[in-house]
Amino acid sequence: EGGGGVVRITGVEEGSRAKRAGICPGDILISINGHGIGDILDYRFFETERELRLLLEREGREYSLELVKPRYAGLGLEFDSYLMDRERSCRNKCVFCFIDQLPKGMRETLYFKDDDDRLSFLFGNYITLTNIDDREVERILEMHISPINISVHTMEPELRCRMMGNRFAGESLRHLYRLAEGGIQLNCQIVLCPGLNDGGALDFTLKELCGLKGSLQSVACVPVGLTRYREGLYPLEPFDRESAGAALEMIESWGERCKKERGARTVYASDELYILSGRELPPLEFYEDFPQIENGVGMLRDLEDGFLWAIEEAGDVELEGPRHVTIPTGECGYDFLNKMLDVLRDRCHNLSIDLVPIKNEFFGGTVNVTGLLTGRDICAQLGGRELGDQVLIANNMLRSGEDI
Repeated sequence: EGGGGVVRITGVEEGSRAKRAGICPGDILISINGHGIGDILDYRFFETERELRLLLEREGREYSLELVKPRYAGLGLEFDSYLMDRERSCRNKCVFCFIDQLPKGMRETLYFKDDDDRLSFLFGNYITLTNIDDREVERILEMHISPINISVHTMEPELRCRMMGNRFAGESLRHLYRLAEGGIQLNCQIVLCPGLNDGGALDFTLKELCGLKGSLQSVACVPVGLTRYREGLYPLEPFDRESAGAALEMIESWGERCKKERGARTVYASDELYILSGRELPPLEFYEDFPQIENGVGMLRDLEDGFLWAIEEAGDVELEGPRHVTIPTGECGYDFLNKMLDVLRDRCHNLSIDLVPIKNEFFGGTVNVTGLLTGRDICAQLGGRELGDQVLIANNMLRSGEDI
């Protein structure tokens, strides 16, 4: 039996089936029903059975247990990491990689590039498919791990190799077709780089992806983000109004085609492309069930909808006295947010809201989304202003789970 990696148990939940069976922290989980356990996917998949035969090791000696539990109920075992294994790092050298455009001297964790299908399953991370083999694909199919989020960028094999700096990047597209054939739902993203994968290359990519039929759940097209730290890197140019408009027309055309043929839009452009092209954002219903909101697709419309709903719920609100707040934001969404806040300004005449667009000097001014603003620029550009009663910071500027 066995065959998996060494997975040490670090904790056992009180009152759990594992606790009642006598499993202890420090024990090694070798297999479940004869299947070797190497990581979290193995464990989660094989623990769902009703009847379990566990092979474990304690202080160098193997022992076995048999358990009967409700199907899909958990065992109650805890491990030293959420993957029960090391994160798989990226093997690519993408010409547009944002991490390669970071300055030196920042937090070490910011420089780690993950490319791990298990993180795609657990947290929705995107993978490139260059870091998995046929055996891993078969495991995904066997366990029916779905959906999987894939960074495609282009479906032209040679161009994909060039853009991703990996000679296997084109060949690895076979995994995408295999996953689609196996009924795995796919969310895809395309980082658009002017002169590389837009134009005819983008048209070909969207044609190939839409050919995956029902397995294709969504596609997000986002413009490349460029910082001032690009010395020695591939010479990329940002989108301008004209090139962003051309890309947008093609993306919307494919979205309309999908809407007619399959009843769902499927192909979307990020909010940033609309802003770069100077075009009005589509209405809320355009985004259907917001399949790519984490990629900035429909994020502003969703925010506006929640904002207006909250105002209606609040009804007529009279503040006890004058209130003045300052809200720093990225330059990208400033105009949209300021118009949205006008609704609140009209409702509450003794409420003063200063929305302040912060130029991202840290990254060179070309990165203009709110989530990538730094404390340094916020402090410098709010300095000397009358800030009023409070400064309100958007939560996507902050480090998740911490007071930073």
